[in-house]
Formats: sequence, structure tokens, C-alpha cells
Amino acid sequence: CRLGILVVRHLKRLERVILGYLEVSDGPEEEARLGILETLQCTIEHAWPRMPCRLPVLLKALLRLIWDVHTDKGPTPEPVRAALLQRATQCLILLDHCCQGQVKVLLEGVYTSCEENRVRECIRKVQEST
Repeated sequence: CRLGILVVRHLKRLERVILGYLEVSDGPEEEARLGILETLQCTIEHAWPRMPCRLPVLLKALLRLIWDVHTDKGPTPEPVRAALLQRATQCLILLDHCCQGQVKVLLEGVYTSCEENRVRECIRKVQEST
């Protein structure tokens, strides 16, 4: 992220772009989604003081992405799926750090009610992060 903390100036617009890219699959190689997850990670790292107020929207988008990747029966190769899940999980961990553990609390109910092992695995990684 070249902008560093200056990314805060563009956060509202950037958030809309990130959310748009997370919602839509861009084909088997998922280059756009992988790239936007990297962008989100940089954004969280540089604009962490502004993340608590964006937590509900970002948490929902990341969980939806994890679910979509898990349930998608399309031609996406397994290593690409694994990379998407890993990056989304990393974003959740970063969000949890800058939101003083709120993500862990919010994910407790999801973990207990979810029966999909792959989704549970992502949530477990967030809950075990320090």
C-alpha cells in the first residue's frame, strides 16, 4: 500500500470498491478477488484506527466470501480456493486485532451454528489468533 495512512482520506470510496470485488467471482483464477483481499489487508493495517466503525460491513462481506468460496462448485482450482480462504481469514484476524477482540466474540455464534468444516476451520483460526 503506497498511500499508507493517507488511505484514510479515501476510505469510504475504497470500501465500496473492495465490497464490490469481494461479492463477485472473476473466474477460475480469481485474480481480482485475491488482489482485493491483499488491498483490504493493507488498508486494515494502515487505517486500523478507523476499522471498528467499519467492522459490521467488512465482517459480513468476508464471511459471505468464505461461504461463497466454500459452496461454489465452479471450475476454481483447489489452490486458488485455499488462497482465497487464507487471505480472507488473515483479514478477519487483522480486523480482530484492531477491534480489540470483537471479531472473536461475534464469530462465536457462527462457529457453534455452522456445520461446514472448511468454514469452521477459518473461524477457528481467527479465534485462536493472538
